[in-house]
Amino acid sequence: MNPIRVLIVEDNDAMRDGMSQILQKAGYSVLAARGGPEGLAILERQAADLVICDYKMAEMDGIEVLKRLRGRFPDVLSIVMTAFGTIELAVEAMKAGAWDFVNKPFSQEELLLKTSRAAEVVNQRRQVLRLAEENRFWRDEDVRFNYGEIIGESSGMKAVYRTISRVAPNDTSVLIYGESGTGKELVARAVHFQSSRKDFPFIRVNCGALAEGILESELFGHEKGAFTGAIRRKKGRFELADRGTLFLDEVGDLPFGIQVKLLRVLQEREFERVGGEETLRVDVRVIAATHHILQDEVKSGRFREDLFYRLHILPIQLPPLRERKEDIPLLAAHFIKRLGRELRKPEMRLSESGLNVLTAYDWPGNIRELENVLERAVVLSEGNEIGEADLSFMTSEAQGTKVADSFLNLGAVLASVEKRQIENALKAAGGIKAKAARLLGVKESALYYKLEKYKLRKRGREG
Repeated sequence: MNPIRVLIVEDNDAMRDGMSQILQKAGYSVLAARGGPEGLAILERQAADLVICDYKMAEMDGIEVLKRLRGRFPDVLSIVMTAFGTIELAVEAMKAGAWDFVNKPFSQEELLLKTSRAAEVVNQRRQVLRLAEENRFWRDEDVRFNYGEIIGESSGMKAVYRTISRVAPNDTSVLIYGESGTGKELVARAVHFQSSRKDFPFIRVNCGALAEGILESELFGHEKGAFTGAIRRKKGRFELADRGTLFLDEVGDLPFGIQVKLLRVLQEREFERVGGEETLRVDVRVIAATHHILQDEVKSGRFREDLFYRLHILPIQLPPLRERKEDIPLLAAHFIKRLGRELRKPEMRLSESGLNVLTAYDWPGNIRELENVLERAVVLSEGNEIGEADLSFMTSEAQGTKVADSFLNLGAVLASVEKRQIENALKAAGGIKAKAARLLGVKESALYYKLEKYKLRKRGREG
């Protein structure tokens, strides 16, 4: 920020010179005038952010100066000085447009405090104007569009906006990289809604949440009788997304067998439903996302190299929240406003101490973790302001995790036992997952969730 420029209007030479020296030493740019007419003439030639004006002056009193300022320079803040301080005079000054009021004699510390508070307001205004100007720039340059809930003004996010604007008009595959919780699906939606396909479906599938047999049916559909439980024909996500966009979330978790079939669709734009013989053709743009480093997955043999190159044509890299902490105030304000409305606490706001807690944290769970933390704070907060005390659970839980690391963690022990029981059940059921679920006394859907959780989804078979 440029230094704040202060105009001192004071007809006492010694007072004016002393104040000028104090403010200059504090880093302010200072102009000085011997009276109201001279001060107003200076403002016609040079801009100022703050006017500190004496109340009682010979040619023009302070109230008249304030009225002229309000008419000709409405954005300039003003502080009135007087040796005749009364409540009536203070009220009159405020009505005339004064931002603050100070009684003579005042100390150097009081002068600097009043000026510092005014400087904060000036800088906040500058920040708002700068952001508004940047927003106009992005809009005028067709670089930024309406990205829904994608929020951020950091350099990393501006780079993401520029990339979205460049890749959206094309029909080529897009691969979005980013840690969990960074907003990959929001970026995929932004690409879709800025493309020529925006009036057609945006269909999502989580490649890491479904077992291979179910995922194949979800993607490509199935014919009646293709497997046990297939009581009718079902369209797959590719058919549903025809002329639109298919978003493959966590594509790095795709089973190897599905990778082969996906490659064919990307190359030939055709496929068959599970259990079907009819070849179907679709016009679908594929946007994929992953938290894995796919190059490493290719080297390890877990991901097909030819599929990688088919997906990696237009990559977008999302920065983690710890690398864009300047966006935390914007994100926090957005979440608090929405959560306050949803939880019937519309006046909720974040204090400076609360913001300091949020910006000091590294957010391993990224934006999703930030949203969850703020939801908890909004629910538990007794007042309208979220402060450091309302976020104390963040510190206590972090410390608790460190302490727990030195002991046998109960959750880890239970998880180990649960995983071993699932493995034993699969073995006893001959690998048939439906039978293993019955042995364990859980629903088949719950078993699939546990298989994903413990990375056992490749074990066993349908039946």
